[in-house]
Amino acid sequence: MATTPAPPAAPPKPTWDPRRPEPPFPWLRPTIRIRLTLLYGGMFLIAGILLLSIIYLLAAQALSVGNSPPFKIISGTDIKVSSQSCPEVVGNLTQDEFNSAISACIDHQRQAALDNLLSRSLLALLGLAVIAFAFGYAMAGRVLSPLGRITRTARQVAGSDLSRRIELDGPDDELKELADTFDDMLERLERAFTAQQRFVGNASHELRTPLAINRTLLEVQLSDPNAPPELQQLGKTLLATNERSEQLVEGLLLLARSDNQIVERKPVDLAEVASRAIEQVREEAAAGGVEIRGERAPAVVQGNGVLLERIALNLVQNAVRYNVPDRGWVEVTTEAQHGQAVLVVSNTGPVVPAYEIDNLFEPFRRLRTERTGSDKGVGLGLSIARSVARAHGGRIIAEPREGGGLVMRVTLPV
Repeated sequence: MATTPAPPAAPPKPTWDPRRPEPPFPWLRPTIRIRLTLLYGGMFLIAGILLLSIIYLLAAQALSVGNSPPFKIISGTDIKVSSQSCPEVVGNLTQDEFNSAISACIDHQRQAALDNLLSRSLLALLGLAVIAFAFGYAMAGRVLSPLGRITRTARQVAGSDLSRRIELDGPDDELKELADTFDDMLERLERAFTAQQRFVGNASHELRTPLAINRTLLEVQLSDPNAPPELQQLGKTLLATNERSEQLVEGLLLLARSDNQIVERKPVDLAEVASRAIEQVREEAAAGGVEIRGERAPAVVQGNGVLLERIALNLVQNAVRYNVPDRGWVEVTTEAQHGQAVLVVSNTGPVVPAYEIDNLFEPFRRLRTERTGSDKGVGLGLSIARSVARAHGGRIIAEPREGGGLVMRVTLPV
């Protein structure tokens, strides 16, 4: 009896992304305010050092050491001198010894004056440098305050509040021009999103109605016991096609709605959401010989319960449908860790190369069957799951499982 060869192992998943190289020292990234402060303070420090050097050179030239003293003793027999700063000139000295001592004392006083000037100037420069850095920090904050206002508005816009505007007042400079341009862009985006929401609402009605009518007509025709077998088979085929079209429309509408942030949030337990999703696919899993297991600890998040259930349902359905023919399993776990709620769905299945993981999240794309028909879905499940996770401020990560299958990890803020 021939044995089926084992599937090839999945290639290792790269641990780095060449498109986004990590900085060698991420902690050495000062803010622009700190950089402007260092620039202002550094320029003042350089200017102060240059000014101090010029003053010192001029003072040293004016008090150059080695010049002849301003006076000399030419003659005299009874000269008495008392000096605390020049003790060398006190005592019985000859005329030449006295003049030499006076010259050495004056040179010493000149050098002491230059040293004193240098030390006091350095202290003054240090104090002014501290003041200059503090002043530069304050001025940099004042100059960058419009950028902070722009950043805060951008963050509010990221929360789906497209009605926010910067409305920066002040002089007509480059920052005001940037703010006005950003306001114009927000206005165009708001119009575009409003038009999109209106289109989604209209499409929801226009697309669902004819499909519902077609389904009703087909069901009525199939309920006729006198219909010929050929017509019965054609009706079943058309009904399956119509059901697939309804799934596609529902998926597209849900994908369009979930691309925005969730405005109304309520406490939702991921364990309860995952349990409901499991109940919906339990019959399908039993028919395919797939075991569903796993422990689900409470993990409460703030979000939309219907959309979060869609995440769990899509992941569990994919794990059941894309599994091994016999003795497969799906493990669904939930837990709260590090201030986040985590939903993990692992399953056995075919080997998934690491380089094809990103393609699975694209609409209408499946493993090795891009944009082709399939009886397992319409190719929107993972796209919807990722979109809903992003709308809740979370993320979803897929990793190939050793031996085949996938590990899907959904992380949501609590």
